[in-house]
Amino acid sequence: MSFQQDDIQRRGIGMTSQRTRERLIQRLYDEGLSNSKVLEVIRRTPRHLFVDEALSHRAYEDTALPIGNNQTISQPYMVGRMTELLLANGPLDKVLEIGTGSGYQTAVLAQLVERVFSVERIQSLQERAKEQLAELNLRNVVYRWGDGWDGWNALAPYNGIIVTAGASEVPQALLDQLAVGGRLVIPVGEGNDQQLLLIVREEHGFVRHALEGARFVPLLSGTLA
Repeated sequence: MSFQQDDIQRRGIGMTSQRTRERLIQRLYDEGLSNSKVLEVIRRTPRHLFVDEALSHRAYEDTALPIGNNQTISQPYMVGRMTELLLANGPLDKVLEIGTGSGYQTAVLAQLVERVFSVERIQSLQERAKEQLAELNLRNVVYRWGDGWDGWNALAPYNGIIVTAGASEVPQALLDQLAVGGRLVIPVGEGNDQQLLLIVREEHGFVRHALEGARFVPLLSGTLA
């Protein structure tokens, strides 16, 4: 076990029982998640550190929870599902995340890919997430405060892109920033009528796969301090 993994597990001790976490992992497995590496990372990542203390007793329920600023920490199933889709063709070295949010999805990705580049429009949220990931010794994440619709063109292309908010349509900027062979996982739609999409960039275009329904806060434009 690396120091990073040991540090993550140590910080999770005391707040929640191992049995509680195991129940969550069993539920995710029963719901169809099968990537053992993804499930192990979810098992050892202390989700209670990414929610308000008043909600920490619900951290290992398979549900989204509020984190302030009209945002939520994603449901563990959806975090696992989107991560599995992103990694389905093997390890990735350069992933763009749109929506740092609480930093929980970021933390899961950071343990599975070489580098994460995370964009968040709400600066205060991102600052809290940066502090939390630093405390967990996750140092392979680079952050940008900016409009997620624009992606992060200066560092493109990316082997994988994951969007943690519901977009009214697929942002053209993200398609442009996806490397050939790269995978984009994004919920698209309005309100409760969202669908998770997997988009793969091929040499001469994009192949879109429509998957299950999803429910995310909307992907908004602009920035907030």
